[in-house]
Amino acid sequence: MEFGGECEPREVGLDAARLRTAIEQVQTRRGVAQLCVIRDGRVVVDQSFGCEPDALFWLFSASKPYVAILVHQLVESGALHLDDEVAAYWPEFAGEGKDGVTVRDVLHYRSTGPQRYEPRAMADWAKSVRRIEAEPLHNPISSLAYGFILAEVIQRITRHPIQVVLQEAVLRPLALTDTHLGLPPQLWGKHVPVKSDRLVNRRSTREAVVPGEGVSATAHDLAALYLMLLNNGIGTAGRVLRPESVAAVFVPTVDAAFGQLSSPRTFGHNGSNCCVGWADPDRQLAYAYLTDRLGRGGGGGGDPPAGAGRRTTSAREVFFFWFGQSPHN
Repeated sequence: MEFGGECEPREVGLDAARLRTAIEQVQTRRGVAQLCVIRDGRVVVDQSFGCEPDALFWLFSASKPYVAILVHQLVESGALHLDDEVAAYWPEFAGEGKDGVTVRDVLHYRSTGPQRYEPRAMADWAKSVRRIEAEPLHNPISSLAYGFILAEVIQRITRHPIQVVLQEAVLRPLALTDTHLGLPPQLWGKHVPVKSDRLVNRRSTREAVVPGEGVSATAHDLAALYLMLLNNGIGTAGRVLRPESVAAVFVPTVDAAFGQLSSPRTFGHNGSNCCVGWADPDRQLAYAYLTDRLGRGGGGGGDPPAGAGRRTTSAREVFFFWFGQSPHN
């Protein structure tokens, strides 16, 4: 079996037999999926199942790291302080018990509403923002509100649309050409429909800018994002984050698990139990697995609060076991 990467698993200390078994399990599911595994900066697995290599998957909450990276970039520049109130940048946010809510609170999924966000409103930016302004305090934050709050702060500071900021500050330095916040109309033919989710499959939803939920990408591009974090913030075409900002990523904010063999410092984010990206700095392993099938508890355009990540309940959890260190390491 060809792994589709630039090196063989044994060259970077991974167990080829385990990888083959994992890939065979994807194939037997007969769904649409992509898998990318990078070890020590070298691509070991880069395969597509039932789709083209450049097919674009909706990442759900696996999109959240993109917004978080932009927040940390603004902290680095001095334009934003995590312990400032959100209302310092977005005055209309204040009121209804939200006056004391800080940017850090939102980033760590602590506080502020709406608690039960209406997914059908997510394709309408103005409506989403007005609802957040009018809602009282809730804890924990809803998944969709997380993205809109941080993105609105970013836009008010930079005075540019969030998708433009992401392109210039993250995607360009990473040389990622198959990642989009809001699917460009000309790329509609490359989108992968999500089984049993009519809302997400609407063209109006896919093409909308839905921060924290609506990134369309390939597994290769998602794994490359995590590789940048493993490389102390340096991407293919430039630096994205300073080392001290990357170090903050390694500090867990919630109880998360990424497999039986992952190190305690492993970090990442699940998306509705159908997409996931993570990195293990102790094993120098970056991983992305994208599918078209919602796991248990997923769907509806948003995930339950997950912080830096959480244990999945779908078939993907098998992969967290298989991609452990070789016993020969």
